[in-house]
Amino acid sequence: MTALKVLHLIVSIAVIVGVLLQSGKSAGLSGAIDGGATQFLGSSGRKMEEKINKATMVAAIAFMVLSFILAVV
Repeated sequence: MTALKVLHLIVSIAVIVGVLLQSGKSAGLSGAIDGGATQFLGSSGRKMEEKINKATMVAAIAFMVLSFILAVV
């Protein structure tokens, strides 16, 4: 039970970080972390954005599943 709660905390932090790293109307934090490297690297910045989106989606699904499991238990 405690292990599930710790895992839930870690996944929730991952969801928060993933959402903050995604770009929105402005560049978002991903643009600040990227540091303008997208201009030099071209499409690899877009690939990084896609990886962040996919990781956030996986973390969000894991968060929902863990929330359901903890609610049932």
